[in-house]
Amino acid sequence: MKKVFIAVTNDLLTDQRVFRTVEFLLEKGFRVTLIGRKLQSTYPKSVKENLTIKRFRLLFNRGPLFYLCFNLRLFFYLLFRRKNYLLANDLDTLLANYWASKFSKAVLVYDSHELFTEVPELIHRPKIQKKWEKIEARILPKIKNAYTVCQPIADYYTKKYGTPFKVVRNLPHLISELHSNNLLKEKAHGRKIILYQGALNVGRGLEQMIDAIKLIPDQVIFVIIGDGDITEKLKLQVKSLSLEETVFFLGRIPFKELSGYTSQADLGISLEQLGFGLSYKYSLPNKLFDYIQSEVPVLGSNLSGIRSIIDTYKTGMTTQDFTPEKLSETILDILQDTKILQEWKHNLQKAKKELCWENEKQILESVFFD
Repeated sequence: MKKVFIAVTNDLLTDQRVFRTVEFLLEKGFRVTLIGRKLQSTYPKSVKENLTIKRFRLLFNRGPLFYLCFNLRLFFYLLFRRKNYLLANDLDTLLANYWASKFSKAVLVYDSHELFTEVPELIHRPKIQKKWEKIEARILPKIKNAYTVCQPIADYYTKKYGTPFKVVRNLPHLISELHSNNLLKEKAHGRKIILYQGALNVGRGLEQMIDAIKLIPDQVIFVIIGDGDITEKLKLQVKSLSLEETVFFLGRIPFKELSGYTSQADLGISLEQLGFGLSYKYSLPNKLFDYIQSEVPVLGSNLSGIRSIIDTYKTGMTTQDFTPEKLSETILDILQDTKILQEWKHNLQKAKKELCWENEKQILESVFFD
């Protein structure tokens, strides 16, 4: 039985892409060790045969010392274990995996979840950005097995480093029957439910959405699922606008429970903006496909990746005007147009059957077995 070690720097609780890859490899007869870090005090134990979950507890949880400690710990963990494949998820796990592969015959596979060196957290910190770019430039030209989340990022890496990248999009499993836990509807008290799920970082339109919700608090509630760098800033904004009964923060929710929340929404938000690096410009967010699987219409930004999905499948609309007045007006227009909502719902039922992991995972065959 072939052994594969999969590394990621998060706590594994909400990483749908990684766990879908794990499921694929288990189906193919691999023995899988999944490595992350311990942030949550509790974590569901693995009950899957041939799956081991290892989470590192580190002294540092952010900054250069965190990445240094994680990669050192990961390298020595991998070094003395028998392995056939090493799967590095994103640039922040690649260095340890690369050197571990050099001391063995293990095949190194790289999954780039985003344009790591072009994320908003780095583009305004050029010294740190250059350090990551040096790691990327040293290793990526030497990798033969690589894939990423969308075609523009694949094209970018192939052109820059000469490394062919395949595309495996972040598509969820097909949801044949929708289930709801009704927790959001209980908070809504008859109002419509606007939902954002994903990382709470700059450039995702969240600040503007909260300002827009201030104009229509009697008609809608805004539910935010996730966590990130600006969580506390957003909570302070909500408090300053006295929106505590209109805007709700639910934090991170395990992905196995997520659809029970998502399916209650009347409208899903994906408002990534230009001006925050190429990673956002090329983005094809997970939440876009999660909304589709839960048959939730989408209000998205006008970025090419988001626009292409919404326009192709006719599952919502896009906007490039992020002023509170225009956002609130657009939201109300959508929610009051029963004809267009009915059309979008019909299209969502068709789109979800195509945009699902059951179709997309076949691409991984060529990554691991060609």
